[in-house]
Amino acid sequence: MDCRVLSFRELPHQAELFLDFTDHFDAVKAFYAHPPTLEAVREVARGLPYPEERRREIVEILARQNQGFGAGAATMRHLERLAGGAVAVVTGQQAGLLSGPAFSFYKALTAIQIAAELTEEGIEAVPIFWMATEDHDLEEVRGTNWFIDGRLERFELPVPQQVGGPVGRIALGDRVSEVAREAAGLLEKAGDPAMAKDVAESYRPSETYGSAFAKLLSRLFRKQGLLLVDPLDECLRAVAAPFVRKALEQREPVISALLEREKDLEQNGYEAQVKVSAKNTLLFHLNGASREAITVSDGAYRTRTAAWSPEELAQLVEKEPGSFSPNALLRPVTQDYLFPTAAYVGGPAEISYFAQSEVIYRHLLGRMPVLLPRAGFTLVDSKAVKLLQKYDLEVEDVWRGAQLVRKRMEAHSVPPGLAERLDRAQAQTSRLMEELGKEIEKLDSTLKGAVDNARSKINFQLDNLRQKAGRALDERTKILAEHERYLDSLLYPNKTLQSRELCLLPLLARWGSEGMRELQQHCSGKKLGHHFIIRIP
Repeated sequence: MDCRVLSFRELPHQAELFLDFTDHFDAVKAFYAHPPTLEAVREVARGLPYPEERRREIVEILARQNQGFGAGAATMRHLERLAGGAVAVVTGQQAGLLSGPAFSFYKALTAIQIAAELTEEGIEAVPIFWMATEDHDLEEVRGTNWFIDGRLERFELPVPQQVGGPVGRIALGDRVSEVAREAAGLLEKAGDPAMAKDVAESYRPSETYGSAFAKLLSRLFRKQGLLLVDPLDECLRAVAAPFVRKALEQREPVISALLEREKDLEQNGYEAQVKVSAKNTLLFHLNGASREAITVSDGAYRTRTAAWSPEELAQLVEKEPGSFSPNALLRPVTQDYLFPTAAYVGGPAEISYFAQSEVIYRHLLGRMPVLLPRAGFTLVDSKAVKLLQKYDLEVEDVWRGAQLVRKRMEAHSVPPGLAERLDRAQAQTSRLMEELGKEIEKLDSTLKGAVDNARSKINFQLDNLRQKAGRALDERTKILAEHERYLDSLLYPNKTLQSRELCLLPLLARWGSEGMRELQQHCSGKKLGHHFIIRIP
């Protein structure tokens, strides 16, 4: 398998905070508890405090959830190890349609590989995938792009009539049968009937975005034993309730520290991912289908539709823990209250969020996991490899934009200025025939007709040649446009990195059974902070 390695700095549209975190940690160490190294993970894992009572509760909840998702024997073994004292390597993502964007897989594979390497070293660890079913952005999850036969194929479910509430609870509806049938057909045609069956059996009208996503990932990662967690679980929320109450009790010092952190980030040239105000609580109240931010004013907690005294809200958290949801900054801290997390595998945006969440970890939890960047990949199929070679291009050139790609293609395919040269040739020929005609008519005036006939035939042939050249040039231009679309759709779809825009399933189906294994090998803790350009069949 051909593979080329890039640093994250060589990728387009990367935030400076994330780049400094991965390759210049000293510049940002004031914003993070640990450097992104396996050694740091080992140190955290060896001294990680975690109550045994909570461990028992979490194992019971995970066992129930994963059995419902259809987990296999490897997942159950990981649950036994978690019950026995293993630490967790956690990652997560929204419950996207048909598994969502490719980086969901890359996060999972990185967590799986890091956990396996820690276990091999004698530090028991298990991989956990937190499905962001609490998210309310339906547009984020109801569609997915597949690369099929050189083009982008969009699968999308309609917005239900009654929309609202966490996406994990929204039913897929009847339209999903057609989507799943078409997707499964494409996967089977690509050569993976097992994956096609997994998709067809996971995505049914009776399922929700959360349950279908969980069942598919449980099947696809059955051998690796990936543990899945649905945070909408009422029992899980009950376990988190004491932490939510603590977040409310410590609101003032936490918000004050967040405001100070926002200033520090901006003074160092970075951008705060979440703007915080003095009235924030970092919590939402779930009121039916709506999610309303809880703020503080005049000594009371308020949403757009309700108000509580501090005592009343504390009691409500105790009584109805499922009615509260953390915001983007508090969510990871809540997650790591629930789990014995030694490391969290995240993408660039997430790791940037953690620069603010660090102060919440410090105030409310007293510990923070090591943050590790997920492995990144751009997969290049055999046709794309041939096109890149034909036009002397690299993947990075495609990232730089269509204008550069087209210019390079034309330089290697279409003769420059061909139309202009044809114009000049025809003009020169006309002048030459006119001069020759005058000379010939001086010799014999009866030859004028022959001269005119010759001039007409030459112009006819030149026009015919122009038309043929024009058709050839037009056909060549169409071929160039087709080749450009192919490279753009696969390597830079919608001007976005492949991993963020394309679903991995059709590419994996073409790659074969070794594809997942090859990807996981590149997710090693020894290769952190890299993006791999890999050739696939």
